[in-house]
Amino acid sequence: MHAWRYLHVTAGHQGIQPARHICNIRPLKVNHDILLYELKFYGISDKVLQIYQSYLGNRYCRTAIYNDNENSNKVSDWAKVRHGVPQGSIFGPLLFLLYINDLPKIINKTSAPIIFADDTSILFTHSNLIDFKKNISIIFTTLNKWLGANQLSLNFNKTNYVQFTTKRNMSFNLQIGFNNNFITNSFYTKFLGVTMNHIDLLVKKLSKACYIIRNAKTYMSAPS
Repeated sequence: MHAWRYLHVTAGHQGIQPARHICNIRPLKVNHDILLYELKFYGISDKVLQIYQSYLGNRYCRTAIYNDNENSNKVSDWAKVRHGVPQGSIFGPLLFLLYINDLPKIINKTSAPIIFADDTSILFTHSNLIDFKKNISIIFTTLNKWLGANQLSLNFNKTNYVQFTTKRNMSFNLQIGFNNNFITNSFYTKFLGVTMNHIDLLVKKLSKACYIIRNAKTYMSAPS
C-alpha cells in the first residue's frame, strides 16, 4: 500500500462551500503485472522493458525477530516479493507515478486533482451545498473503486478532510466514506511539508504574534 494524501479543498468565496481532504495510499501494494502493463502502454518495450522487469522481479524478503531472552534471532523463510516498488530507490517514486498516472483523468470532471510524488490532492468547490456533497460522494466512490481495480487501497486512518469556509458560509456536517469506512474532519493538515490551518487557528496565531510584537516594542530602540 502507498501513503496517499487525498486533499479535498474548496475555497470559500461568494457562497462557495469549501473543504479539504487528505488520502493515504501505500506503494507496497503496487502490482508488478499491472505496473509492467502500464509501462508498455506508455511506450516502454523491448530491452528497456526487460530491464524494468528484471529490476522488479526476483526479489525476496524475510522477517527476523530478535529474542532478548535467548540472545538470538528467529528468522522466517524467504518469500518472493510480488508487489511494491523498492523503498528508498530513485525509480520507486517514478514507477508509482506511472502506476497512478491515469487516476486524475477519471476524477477531474467535478474536482481538481493535484499529484506531486506520492502526495495527491483533490479540490472541490460549488456554490450549491447539495451538489457539493453529491460531487464529493461520487468522486470518493470513484476513487475507491479505481484503487480496488488497481489492487491499491485507501488508508482511512491517515485520511482526513478540512473545511475552509467564509463567515457567511459556516462549516457544516459532512460524512465522507466508502463501504462504511469514514474519514475524519480536521482543523489542519500538512501538505508537502506545509501546515495548512483553518482560518480561525491562523487568526489566533497571528493575534498572539502581534501581541508579542507590541509588548516587545518598548524594549527595542528606534532605528537611527
